Amino acid sequence: MDLKPVVPFEPIITSQIPQGENWVAQIKWDGVRMLAYFNGHEVRFVNRRLHDRTKQYPELGDIQKYCSASSVILDGEIIAFDDKRPSFHEIMKRDSLRKSKSIELAIKQIPVTYMIFDVLYYNGSWIVDQKLSDRQQILQHIITENPNVQIVQNFPDGDALFQVMKQHDMEGIVCKDLESQYVIHGKDKRWQKKKILRDLFAAVGGATFRNGVVNALLLGLYDGSGHFVYIGHVGTGKLNHKDWENLTEKILTLTIDSKPFANQPERIKGAIWVKPEIVVKVQFLEWTPGATMRHPSIQAIVDVHVSECTFSQSK
Repeated sequence: MDLKPVVPFEPIITSQIPQGENWVAQIKWDGVRMLAYFNGHEVRFVNRRLHDRTKQYPELGDIQKYCSASSVILDGEIIAFDDKRPSFHEIMKRDSLRKSKSIELAIKQIPVTYMIFDVLYYNGSWIVDQKLSDRQQILQHIITENPNVQIVQNFPDGDALFQVMKQHDMEGIVCKDLESQYVIHGKDKRWQKKKILRDLFAAVGGATFRNGVVNALLLGLYDGSGHFVYIGHVGTGKLNHKDWENLTEKILTLTIDSKPFANQPERIKGAIWVKPEIVVKVQFLEWTPGATMRHPSIQAIVDVHVSECTFSQSK
């Protein structure tokens, strides 16, 4: 039996937390979206861009230790912690590893937890047409929690959960209709997310230097007409000095003579132009009236194709 990877259901962004008896709220974990595929013989972990990540998370490989289903597709987030909070930067350290020895060392250095919130396929049958409340009951029946595997909890009061997330500097919440079916490769208002801080995947179109090392990135997104639009520069975040040195080496191989942006960047003194191939996840407070990011912060360098760096991410 071959379980072909699918693109998972996505929530839309909302400014208003939905109300009603059919709505529950869940913590929005700042990790990597990951589906687990178990055909009865082997398990594979595949992210939402359909890239296989089974090798990166060997501690989750024996699925029968925590799931009693004879075959299953689970949906969730794999997270890692920085101090006491989930950290996208930390999980990307695990997700980007390729060498077996490095992965073995990282199991103890960067422990992960699989936060499971849905099930699409169960014991030989697709169950995406069942309502969420029924799928959650199946999860409760088949999953045995342990330090590496947890079921995401429902909260009845989305407003209260959102306030708690703000107090703990978390990413936000996801609200879900308990009557909702699971729409493969879908995105609609039956799942809604409200973020405390915004984030985007953005492509590097330029850089500035200090003492021969990149110290800030000029970032852009593609609009609906395919134009690469400057959205701001950022030099702060979670990259350490070694990360900046490695980024410098890569940027120097991608320099071009003319600016790739359709508009004029606000910061060009001393900048070099870069072919838009490097992608970062950037977090920011809000958009300015001039359509640039306010208080941006780099979270990680990510393995994402530049075609995903579009303004439609914010919808």
